[in-house]
Amino acid sequence: MENFDWSRFSVRITVKASLEKLYWCWATKEGIEFWFLRKSEYKKADGNVYNPEEFIKKGDSYSWWWHGYSDDITETGEILDCNGTDYFKFKFGQAGNCTVKIYIEEGEKIVELIQDEIPTDEKAKENWHVGCKTGWTFYLANMKSLLEGGIDLRNRNEKIQNVIIS
Repeated sequence: MENFDWSRFSVRITVKASLEKLYWCWATKEGIEFWFLRKSEYKKADGNVYNPEEFIKKGDSYSWWWHGYSDDITETGEILDCNGTDYFKFKFGQAGNCTVKIYIEEGEKIVELIQDEIPTDEKAKENWHVGCKTGWTFYLANMKSLLEGGIDLRNRNEKIQNVIIS
């Protein structure tokens, strides 16, 4: 694995939903809590908090909390870029940057997440390359599950640990 690029990875999934719905899943508090988070907060550059249905903009910030974890476990970061339709990029704490692209390929809607600028020390390889790729794979599958069939796969009990993404 000498030539393996530990500084980045990509995961993609097909989802039967509109491009607008897929973008909503990322760019609103309401959307990101639908498939990914227990609680989120998006703040405007001026410090004011967004309403749940409002779309965020470049330069805004976020705080995120997951199901299965206490309020002590949070992630904060900045929205680096977004276009309101099919592109969303954010700083993912110390784990690098994430770019989400939503597009059509062979008649199918694709959600692609690229995480790059991942540090490459041994701890980062395990926690952020392997750990994040595993987590994003699960959460993108959960997005698909919820949008296509309504079944939420997340563990909501913080007392149950060491399951797929804990």
